[in-house]
Amino acid sequence: MADPSLHPETPSHHKTQPLKQIAIDYTPDACTHCPHSNTISLTFDHRGGARWRTTTRFLYGTFSSLIQCPRGNTSGLNFNLYLSSLEGDKSQDEIDFEFLGKDMSIIQTNYYTQGTGNKEQIHDLGFDCSEGFHEYVIKWSRDLIEWLIDGKMVRRVERKEGEDFPNKPMYLYSSVWDASYIDEGRWTGKYVGCDVPYVCVYKDIHVPAETAVEG
Repeated sequence: MADPSLHPETPSHHKTQPLKQIAIDYTPDACTHCPHSNTISLTFDHRGGARWRTTTRFLYGTFSSLIQCPRGNTSGLNFNLYLSSLEGDKSQDEIDFEFLGKDMSIIQTNYYTQGTGNKEQIHDLGFDCSEGFHEYVIKWSRDLIEWLIDGKMVRRVERKEGEDFPNKPMYLYSSVWDASYIDEGRWTGKYVGCDVPYVCVYKDIHVPAETAVEG
């Protein structure tokens, strides 16, 4: 019998399962979901973008997806994978992976507590995120957030004593949208749109198996 210490059991809040069901917040005809293959496609074109989310919130756990970002000149666009207690709520908790269309070789991580963020970090991917699928993982627990890309940790934040930390149940979200109006285009670039349609593909999406919160 194998030594159990060599194969420690995954903590229950980090056990995962394939995503089976989603809700589409806007532009449903620009979002294609195939539960059988666990694949979601978001398209940005003349209709604008689209956004999907899980149908339940989760309190802690591991969230992951393989993602291939849109090809072409994506300047001005934002595509992402993130957790949020409720999109649009000014007091939301949030944990982000965000691709900035002006540069397909970087990614931004950030997190919010009670609506306050300003914890952005930019990371060099070492590849063009539009040229193939790569795995993006968020691991979230009461005192720790980790962001991983292709199995490599790119950021780790531990909760400091007396400091607020994301602790609200959160949905998993993804969207594609025109962010070129933010900071006069300095964040994601000016929108060009010469290569529409822009399609962002998510597959092998996994969410926590045991931390769903009803209501």
